[in-house]
Amino acid sequence: MADIRKRSGSKGITYQVRYPSKGSKSGYAYKTFLTLKEARGFRESGETKKAGSTLSRDGILTVADGIEKWLEVCEKEGRDGRDPVTDFTLKGYKYRSQIIKSYSWGKNLQELTPDIVEFRSWLLRNYPRSMAHFVLSSFHSMILEMVFRGVLLHDVAARVSIRERSRYEEPVTIPSEKEVMDLLAAADRLANSKNRRIQRTWERYRPVLYLAADSGMRPQEYLVVADAAVRDHGVHVTRAVERSGDKLSVPKTAAGRRFIDLSPDIYKMVRHYADHHSAENDYDLIFPTSTGSWQTPVNWRHRGFSAACFEAGLVTKAEVKGQIVEKPKYVSYHLSHFYASALIASRKDPKTIQTLMGHEDIKTTLNVYGHLLKRVPAKTEPTSGMLATLRTN
Repeated sequence: MADIRKRSGSKGITYQVRYPSKGSKSGYAYKTFLTLKEARGFRESGETKKAGSTLSRDGILTVADGIEKWLEVCEKEGRDGRDPVTDFTLKGYKYRSQIIKSYSWGKNLQELTPDIVEFRSWLLRNYPRSMAHFVLSSFHSMILEMVFRGVLLHDVAARVSIRERSRYEEPVTIPSEKEVMDLLAAADRLANSKNRRIQRTWERYRPVLYLAADSGMRPQEYLVVADAAVRDHGVHVTRAVERSGDKLSVPKTAAGRRFIDLSPDIYKMVRHYADHHSAENDYDLIFPTSTGSWQTPVNWRHRGFSAACFEAGLVTKAEVKGQIVEKPKYVSYHLSHFYASALIASRKDPKTIQTLMGHEDIKTTLNVYGHLLKRVPAKTEPTSGMLATLRTN
């Protein structure tokens, strides 16, 4: 794709067209015009399109070529100086890539601009909005990689986007303070059950649930929290299990490494379990399974969090295969939303909330919780454990 550059020199204002050229050492050719109209006319001429269609770097001509190169970079190098993506993330990228390649691309990378708008329409017609958003985002990431590598002259997908959420969708669901307290009370009852098997299970699950509510950590973080990380009256978030559950890793972004103050009672509860009940294991886990490994987020959601929801009466009804069944009202990740909402209610400023939630970009914080932030004036006192804060309010 050719671009136009405005120049000022001895001849006054001129317009230079830079376009791909296979015969040039730099890969580009240049032509200067006195008017913008002439430059635009030349850019749209058959000569520049023909030159652009034959330009290739590393044999990359088609969308499929670009996608394969992008996947290779994501897996082996890391995009834009970042670390290579995790196996779980790469699996998601490959799935989106199959969707991109299944579209009937009629042109090479150099000639795509109108086709990208049609591609967006195709995605919205055939996939849920959230999936269409992620697929187009991956496509745009590939385009930017091609610009960086000189395959494309500029971002041909600029300004073509899909909002992840529709304006008709409800804001994120957040458990109330009473519901969270009911959930914790349910954990207390289960841990004191007369059924020995249930009691032993919830001897471990109870501090896990309290830690989740008090820290706002993601399930993949608190399930693999290290003994050495619970100190200084709080928890140092330094690692996470990949969402597939089969690999111990680090937080998804550098912002995920953070320190969170814990309420004194919860800090003592977690330390007591670590010091007196935690089984020896090779990973320094506070809450290892009976085999010495970590519990996966999926297993925790079904066996731990959902059981506490049923015990607390936090259920809703849904139709499954023609039958009305009860299901948990919330999933384990909702405790992170509760934590954020409690920070907002305590009048913490957006940057503090961003840090404690481990968000890499303040936009994430504002997009998810902006509707709550608008209601509460800012305050910047440090947090000393969410549950302790709620009990004193």
